[in-house]
Amino acid sequence: MENAANYRDVVIQFIKNTGPSVLAAIAVLLIGLWVIKLFVKAVKRAMDRSKLEISLQKFLSSLVKILLQVLLWISVASMLGIATTSFIAILGAAGLAVGLALQGSLANFAGGVLIMIFKPYKVGDVIKAQGFVGKVDTIQIFNTILKTPDNKTIIIPNGPLSGSSITNYSTEAQRRVDMTFGIGYSDDIEKTKEVLKKLVDDDLRILKDPEPAIMFSELGDSSVNFSVRVWCNAADYWGIYFDMQEKVKLAFDKENISIPFPQTDVHLFQNN
Repeated sequence: MENAANYRDVVIQFIKNTGPSVLAAIAVLLIGLWVIKLFVKAVKRAMDRSKLEISLQKFLSSLVKILLQVLLWISVASMLGIATTSFIAILGAAGLAVGLALQGSLANFAGGVLIMIFKPYKVGDVIKAQGFVGKVDTIQIFNTILKTPDNKTIIIPNGPLSGSSITNYSTEAQRRVDMTFGIGYSDDIEKTKEVLKKLVDDDLRILKDPEPAIMFSELGDSSVNFSVRVWCNAADYWGIYFDMQEKVKLAFDKENISIPFPQTDVHLFQNN
């Protein structure tokens, strides 16, 4: 009976000493989890308003939630008298080791975050980057996936992509088509300009404003070159470019305007 009374006294004393701390820790834990839940919801609403990609929203929300919960549990453990210094040191060392092991992936992740925030391109844009040209099919956290005109899939890591130059062909609604056509030195320059002007005027896809430009541009090695610069809607760019090559060849043939090609004259001299 005496031993039971001693145990009871020890338990009562333990409860008196630790009870307030335990209750305070439980209260802090419950209130902290509730506050974190509200904070994460507010972060999600802010990201919705900023129109971030859904995949990035989910990842960042989960990351914020986990980090806040870790800090909360460390605070609760400290309130209960548990030494957290060594625990924090272990977490720091583990974080450093993971960071070194995954530095390439982390760089790609950071690049993906920057791309999704600043939006140098979006899904559906045609871009040139890292030596590849294609339509953006998917923007992921670590990679951007392009589809080439011949239906190849190109996967580009976001790290180098975010730190290099990108040409976006879809940003502007209108583009300029630059073409060069050469004629022989003996051909009529004014007649050539009239033929080119008629071809340009007859193509309804070519915009009148800005005004098309047909210019005598160069005295080449084997040809007299004309630069033709016309504006069009971005979707008509390649159609106009390829159609004009065919139309110019047919029109020049009809008007007896030559299209020279590089050639070399060899002269032989006989010594007597």
